[in-house]
Amino acid sequence: MRTRKSIFITGGGSGIGRAMAQHFAAQGWMVGISDLNQQGMDETKALLPDGQCKTYKFSVTDIAAWDDALADFTRITGGKLNVLANNAGLPSGGPLTEVTHEEIDLLIDVNLRALFYGAKAAFPYLKAAAPDACLLNTASAAAIYGMANQSVYGATKAGVRSMTESLDAEWSAYGIKARSIMPSFIDTPLLQNPPNRSRNTPIRDSVIKAGLEFTPVEEVAQEAWNAVHGDKVHVLVGKTARKMGFIGKWFPGKLRQRAKTLAQAHEKSEGRPANA
Repeated sequence: MRTRKSIFITGGGSGIGRAMAQHFAAQGWMVGISDLNQQGMDETKALLPDGQCKTYKFSVTDIAAWDDALADFTRITGGKLNVLANNAGLPSGGPLTEVTHEEIDLLIDVNLRALFYGAKAAFPYLKAAAPDACLLNTASAAAIYGMANQSVYGATKAGVRSMTESLDAEWSAYGIKARSIMPSFIDTPLLQNPPNRSRNTPIRDSVIKAGLEFTPVEEVAQEAWNAVHGDKVHVLVGKTARKMGFIGKWFPGKLRQRAKTLAQAHEKSEGRPANA
């Protein structure tokens, strides 16, 4: 009997993770999702065909929990994992002077350190599925060029980009490829939160005032599918991200100006002078 292909998605309780789960399940894949939000995971599972999803509540910063979840999930997939989607992340931001040390540590832990934990835990299962195996990391267009008020977030995503390139080279000998998707702003529930504890305005409001576009989660899910099955190490998702990639390559000075525009939008959204 042919074993159904499988994907394990972190941050599967909402947003990009939920959209990925729906997209891959629609293609007949077995889906495992993790999140700290059990209700969100239950809602995602209810959107998928019966018997095609298992949920795991744990923090992606918990090494032992990674091992336990993947060991359990792969019991029903023949000990194999075709794709690990390292998708869980936090959107925290704001001027570095406003971000607390605790927020810096949490952002680095969840957005970067945890991806290494997931990759290490998934490696033997990906190896067992090779050459039909892929590590899929959710990076960001923020990794193309550093934006104001995103110094820590952008640094973590630039780290994800570098990690992906390194592991694509390291793991090629085992038949495992590494890919990243690099979307710009996605209109998910995470953007309803302020960028950090000292701000009150949701991130979404600042993005709108800066005149930037949102990319639908369904488009991100489709590009995730394309990344897993394609040859590009990094896949830019959405018009804004693709435009940033082009400008970053040929006209980096324009991205410097965009960074300043975003900074001004953040200040105005809080009712502060732009040069405060």
